[in-house]
Amino acid sequence: MADMQHRHAFEQAEPAGAGAGSVAVTVQAPPIGIVTEISGAGSRVTFDRAAIEGMRDHEDETLATAGQVGSLVKIRCGATWLIASVRTLRLTEDGHADVAAQIDFLGEGDEEKLTGKLYRFRRGVTRYPTPGAEVLPVSTSDLRQVYQTDDRPNVKIGTVYPTRDIKAALYVDAMLGKHFALLGSTGTGKSTSAALILHRICEAAPQGHIVMIDPHGEYAAAFASRGAIFDVGNLAMPYWLMNFEEHCEVFLTNEGAQRQLDADILAKCLLAARGKNRLAADVKLTVDSPIPYLLSDLTTQITQEMGKMDRAGDTTPYLRLKTKIEEVKGDPRYTFMFSGMLVADTMATFLARMFRLPAEGKPISIIDVSGVPSEITSVVVAVLSRMVFDYAIWSRGEAMRPILLVCEEAHRYVPNERNADGSSVGRILSRIAKEGRKYGVSLGLITQRPSDLAEGVLSQCGTIITMRLNNDRDQAFVRAAMPEGARGFLDSIPALRNRECIICGEGVATPIRVQFDDLEEALRPASADPSFTQLWRQSGGEEASLQRTIKRWRSQRQ
Repeated sequence: MADMQHRHAFEQAEPAGAGAGSVAVTVQAPPIGIVTEISGAGSRVTFDRAAIEGMRDHEDETLATAGQVGSLVKIRCGATWLIASVRTLRLTEDGHADVAAQIDFLGEGDEEKLTGKLYRFRRGVTRYPTPGAEVLPVSTSDLRQVYQTDDRPNVKIGTVYPTRDIKAALYVDAMLGKHFALLGSTGTGKSTSAALILHRICEAAPQGHIVMIDPHGEYAAAFASRGAIFDVGNLAMPYWLMNFEEHCEVFLTNEGAQRQLDADILAKCLLAARGKNRLAADVKLTVDSPIPYLLSDLTTQITQEMGKMDRAGDTTPYLRLKTKIEEVKGDPRYTFMFSGMLVADTMATFLARMFRLPAEGKPISIIDVSGVPSEITSVVVAVLSRMVFDYAIWSRGEAMRPILLVCEEAHRYVPNERNADGSSVGRILSRIAKEGRKYGVSLGLITQRPSDLAEGVLSQCGTIITMRLNNDRDQAFVRAAMPEGARGFLDSIPALRNRECIICGEGVATPIRVQFDDLEEALRPASADPSFTQLWRQSGGEEASLQRTIKRWRSQRQ
């Protein structure tokens, strides 16, 4: 193959009937290898090392990366170009210093007869090459055809590697219609990338409906001008919106047989407390019905039931339940949810605030749960997630208002069996992952530990955006969830730079490596790492700062 670089250096085409001065000339890069073996999803090719080295200084930055892992190649199959990505490279064993490569098929495009150009690229393969077919490098103009967007609604989020000007786009309907996941180790720019994607979606759909669970309070700064920010100070989430399972998580403290006894008592008394509201007369009342009730009515009902017991020992579960309710009711940390001011029927107002109905140009709600007591954080997230799902179910027949639920640190709430704690939040998010798209609910999962997610949840995500992952177990988990044709891209995950990602699935036409766009400082989340060397040079004001910190600490308020 040593002389391959000297062949086909230029291809000239002259249209039929063209006169002098009207010759269309297309410069094609020379072949860099041949096909040696074919299979259904990919093939083996042999590259000419000298031909590859000869491309290194090419002015076209895409051609300059020809033959590298992750680069694209094309093979002519009749009137079509077959496009494939390079997965692996190794020296051949025949002593000719050629390079054996494994390639994965991505799709195909038509060949313009007169110029040989690639156009109308689409996913999938209908024609396969034969062994001996020439392998050519893909140029920047070819990449522009492969990654150009069609007329579907899309948002531009960055540039296609290795180019500087080909924009990478996400198809919004395809991505949200089948859920998406954003994965990446700490420090790779995951939060900023998530903010970028959500900003682009908000710009494209200012009347949209997005709910984001923010466990660290990072995103409030990024979306102050484009959404509504809720925390323990203004969330005002009524406790009576909890269903029975969520009530049990908050009010029951025992396990095993005793827990079941306490649950039976709570169910009976909760049903009676809900039944005292006049709204209960018009519905088929259950313990799960979102009917307002007074916590004092619940404790009164428990006291009445306790009075029916003959022996003192029988009253223990009633006392235990009553004590826990009084404890939660009196704890200032729980005021955002268990305040006596939250007993009115504010369900419509609450849902309108949370789901941005109407959006009025601010389509995203940031729910900052960093100030929520850790004991009930999962319950709060469960209630919000279930409200999204139940609203979607019960609003069928109305004008559809699809909702995107974005969950940061998703592995906390949808853990795998090894970390499962039996909480209701994992069950509702898993159900949304499996059934949400039927009702117009989209799920966006953001996590740094995909291997800690519940089995099957990641596979429900039609679009996977993967930034650098440093853990071998996480890399293996993502590979298992990715389509076969993207394996070549996946092998580069440990080598990705910050703010760079691999995108596969429904949201893109073909697997793609992307450098995210820069995001304005004012639109970035507050997730930057502190500079120890810079901050440790500063001194002064520690005493006053410490006093203010202790005051907030004691009052449990920011």
